[in-house]
Amino acid sequence: MKNNCTLDPIELRQTALNWLTARDASRKANGVLLLQKTFIADGLSLDIDQSIINREPIPGRPDKPELVSPLSVQKRSMRTVEGRAALIHALAHIEFNAINLALDAIWRFAQMPEQYYTDWLKVAAEEAYHFSLLNQHLQSMGYQYGDFLGHNSLWEMVERTQDDVLARMALVPRTMEARGLDASPALRNKLAQAGDMAAAEILDIILRDEIGHVAIGNHWYNWLCVQRDLAPIETFERLCQQYQAPKLRPPFNIEARRLAGFSEDELALL
Repeated sequence: MKNNCTLDPIELRQTALNWLTARDASRKANGVLLLQKTFIADGLSLDIDQSIINREPIPGRPDKPELVSPLSVQKRSMRTVEGRAALIHALAHIEFNAINLALDAIWRFAQMPEQYYTDWLKVAAEEAYHFSLLNQHLQSMGYQYGDFLGHNSLWEMVERTQDDVLARMALVPRTMEARGLDASPALRNKLAQAGDMAAAEILDIILRDEIGHVAIGNHWYNWLCVQRDLAPIETFERLCQQYQAPKLRPPFNIEARRLAGFSEDELALL
């Protein structure tokens, strides 16, 4: 089936969908970075009211990595190059999925304020940058994206929340991506202790940017709660049950979560 990502860019949300369906990971990442530059330079229009019809499989992804249950992804020792490469690959796979989820947030949900689309385009571009950094580092270790297994848990939550932007904001950036804020310090320390300071520095960049991404999710979740006259904490608990979100477990990166816009009441509940 011919992929329509080669169409000339005209409108932001349609073009986001075009890149979402692209299968080549590096080409997708480069295309999304160019998409943001084009939009900033006023090279794209934005139609917030358009209901876009998609006929392509989404998300577009390469044949590899093979997707398996998270329990089937083998853990390897950080003392070996292969073990460190497997961790870098797992992080690259998360960032590849994060590109897709940001693009999906742009094209799927109409009639949001213009800033919503600008925010998620920024997220998509930064995720593309993260993927490129990790993929280049993986290649420097003698491996390629696709050389190890991957899992699909992040995208599964994207699919569950495809009918409601409130649920999407609650359970993808505020839940799934916020877990990355908690996990990042320990992963960085593992890589640094193994002597891979280049990878540790990449994780510093990712944590800095991911705080902003979760903050964007928090902003639009709370904005939607105001629009719908909903109580944020009670609504979040209801959505977690309704969509079977994973339960949050410690340790928590409280400072990063605070910087990302979680309220003191929410942090106290952790």
